[in-house]
Amino acid sequence: MSIQALTPDGRTVTYTDRRRWLWSLSLVWPIMPVVSCLLAVATGNALWYWLTPVFWYVGVPAIDHLLPADASNPPPEVVPQLDDDLYYRTLTALTVPVHFVTLIHTTYVVGTQDLSWASLLGLTLSVGLISGLAINTGHELGHKKTQLERWLAKIVLAAVGYGHFFIEHNRGHHKDVATPADPATSKMGQTIYGFACSEIPGAMRRAWDSEKTRLARTNRGPWTLDNEVLQPLLITVPLYAGLIWAFGWIVVPFLFLQAFWGWFGILTSANYIEHYGLLRQKLDNGRYEPCQPHHSWNSNHVMSNLILFNLQRHSDHHANPTRRYQSLRSFQNLPELPSGYPLMFAMALVPPLWFAVMNPKVMAWAQGDLSKVNVLPTMRERLQRRYGRANAAS
Repeated sequence: MSIQALTPDGRTVTYTDRRRWLWSLSLVWPIMPVVSCLLAVATGNALWYWLTPVFWYVGVPAIDHLLPADASNPPPEVVPQLDDDLYYRTLTALTVPVHFVTLIHTTYVVGTQDLSWASLLGLTLSVGLISGLAINTGHELGHKKTQLERWLAKIVLAAVGYGHFFIEHNRGHHKDVATPADPATSKMGQTIYGFACSEIPGAMRRAWDSEKTRLARTNRGPWTLDNEVLQPLLITVPLYAGLIWAFGWIVVPFLFLQAFWGWFGILTSANYIEHYGLLRQKLDNGRYEPCQPHHSWNSNHVMSNLILFNLQRHSDHHANPTRRYQSLRSFQNLPELPSGYPLMFAMALVPPLWFAVMNPKVMAWAQGDLSKVNVLPTMRERLQRRYGRANAAS
């Protein structure tokens, strides 16, 4: 399906989204743990319970590197029509109930089947990854202006118990991104484990404080149904309580651990890699410069972008938060990740490997000037000694 538009000088431009029908696979990824359960029962082979993590951490990076990276962009003249195409927003809306189907079915399997510890671990990690993708779906929907999409964002975030993200990400992270004030921006020299210890509670605290402040402007306290942090929670609690009632207390560890892996394995990992070490500079008035595309790490790897609704074109997302996933652009001369998110997430779990790969990239981007880097304060001296000597030698 091609879109045509006129340029300011009267020329006609035509654009065809080569991935248009591939985006429909967004309905397939979230159901993978259900498929793995059915295959395990049908074949008697418990290895199928590991299908989703193997595909995520091994299969997706392999496909990412087999396919050429795609830096093509839609012409700016066609973006309004592309954004208005109902097909794309229908996909994100239909993805929401699929996440609930997966959570309910896999909880049923855990509660009613005699699984080995290895099978249970594989299934828990599988559902956790998909729960993390629910946060990604909520991220795409939560930036939109329609009431329907904003409520769908809250609903899908409720499936993983991370409803406060709806507030924290939009009002907090997007305001403070790539500054030391943002708990969702990682600093050079900071491990993902240290980052998680500040990012997860910091996000909850900032979301609650934001809503409390908003409601106080109209002389209301935070304990009201108008509190958008509480609204998703009022879905999460009955949902999880209902699953425990239906399938027994045995599912409690599974529900807790899959939610945690959704938080840490996807969201915290994404926040960790997306702005690692990048820093907005302070202006003469003491404020930070506006967020620019070069304040995010970018990736044009095809397979992972298809799964993540183009989240890896993060530079344009921060420059234009309401722009829909199919319209996000790539820019020249951006900080580029060496791989798509799945492999970078795995790399982040091994801090020496992460530092070996990414610290030189941060310093190259800052042209060797550590003052232009968002550095963990306790690591500044050590990094200065290491990279200062390297710069002096060069």
